[in-house]
Amino acid sequence: MENKTPECQEVKTNKTCKLDKFFGVTERGSTIRTEIVAGIVTFLAMCYILTVNPNQFFYAGTAAPQWTSVFIATAFGAIVGTLLMAFLAKLPLAQAPGMGLNSLVGSIIGGGVGAFAYSFEFSLANAMFMVLISGVLFLALSIISIKGVSLRQKIFEGIPAAIRTAIPVGIGLFIAYIGFQNAGFIITNGYTQVGVIDLTNWQPQIVNWAKDFLTVTPANAIVLLSGLFVIAILDYLKVKGAVIIGILAATIIGIPFGVTDLGVVQGTTDGISWNFIDNFKNYFSAENGVFGLAFTEGWKLPAGSIMTVIMLIITFCMIDMFDTMGTCVGCCSAAGLMDEKGVPLNYNKIMYADSIATCTGAVFGTSTVTTFVESGAGIATGGKTGLTALVTAILFFLAIFALPVFAMIPSAAAASALVYVGVLMMKGIKNVDFSDIRTAVPAFFAIAIMPLGYSITKGIGWAILSYVVISIVCYVIDAIKYAITKKEKPVWEVSIVTIVIALLFVVYFFVPTVIK
Repeated sequence: MENKTPECQEVKTNKTCKLDKFFGVTERGSTIRTEIVAGIVTFLAMCYILTVNPNQFFYAGTAAPQWTSVFIATAFGAIVGTLLMAFLAKLPLAQAPGMGLNSLVGSIIGGGVGAFAYSFEFSLANAMFMVLISGVLFLALSIISIKGVSLRQKIFEGIPAAIRTAIPVGIGLFIAYIGFQNAGFIITNGYTQVGVIDLTNWQPQIVNWAKDFLTVTPANAIVLLSGLFVIAILDYLKVKGAVIIGILAATIIGIPFGVTDLGVVQGTTDGISWNFIDNFKNYFSAENGVFGLAFTEGWKLPAGSIMTVIMLIITFCMIDMFDTMGTCVGCCSAAGLMDEKGVPLNYNKIMYADSIATCTGAVFGTSTVTTFVESGAGIATGGKTGLTALVTAILFFLAIFALPVFAMIPSAAAASALVYVGVLMMKGIKNVDFSDIRTAVPAFFAIAIMPLGYSITKGIGWAILSYVVISIVCYVIDAIKYAITKKEKPVWEVSIVTIVIALLFVVYFFVPTVIK
């Protein structure tokens, strides 16, 4: 006699029984209704990325002609990545273009990485090319193994723990700094380089002296702060979807200040349309489309950029690995989806899904697709299977047809999410070991240089370089002392992986490389 699950007995439909059996809903102690609700909550917690991601690419926000194309690419990246989690890993994890690396792509497009200060299409194409290669590299590292341990895991373990835990903190500060800039809360200052906007002066204030047409008023800063405070209060009250509610509240507050453009939803703003056919045509067009750019100009690298490209690819790959590993362990642990060794269920499949999603995302025209920590919102609601991820993916698909609603959200309102993500990522600083100066300085470099130097790559680079230099010198000194006193034999703690990465950064920082 066929053994029916309680869920199947309740609904008495073959389709529901098959759904339950495929995802193992009842087996993991959940119900289909719970999984659907969890999927909705996950979407509400992370759908801000649909607006924030294209805003990270373009300072001009929806005024950029490619904004709608990147919006659609963002949705496609989230859909494919989350479906991979649903059907390959069968876990309640959702994916989308990750925060931090989209900022790096934005800096490449805007010329923040010197070798790529070219036209938009050329810069974005190169960025997508590097994201694609980093995804392929991540996939290869996940597949290739030595004695049953993947190269991905060996690299992860080879980076000092202090630096691994410091990197997310530095990225959080970097993201928050960009949010403050996007909203005009932090502006250029002729004496101190940067400063806080003057809230007593309602005349346009210059954001960037090099581009004096970029000006803001205190209204933008007020919209940012409003959204941030709403998010924080709602999060304190444990309200699901606090981030998107805060963004929407800031958008409404921006209406009387003239920050929110109502013409977007009315169909009077150039490039933004309720006609999804026009939006898709624009996405695939040669003029303002971003689909497949990695295969066009992306293979033609600017002269003198070879080491920049190599280090950016390594940076994309490393951060994606660290972020995915940390997020999956945290979320799966909260859901009780760990094996007896403390490893997330279907761990290798999670990594395959993440790396494949990065590759497809680059083809679609968006930055690195990674597992979102906001998946924890759905897990907290009871999500335990891939059905949660499937529901989230469906909602991302439906969101494409509501593009003008998301496009109406001003950059200042979306920036409130950036700052709040930065706040959340700061929590990891308590896990950074500052007791040992050999790791304290590198960890500090990772945290401080990313926002102050406006570069995730250079923050990681100087962290690893400082760790190798300080550790080797200290080891030599301790070895000499041991040779004299025969007390406390020093232990070599610098892995070969760390040394190789450090040497690459030495070339990146100090060796001029020009390709003709």
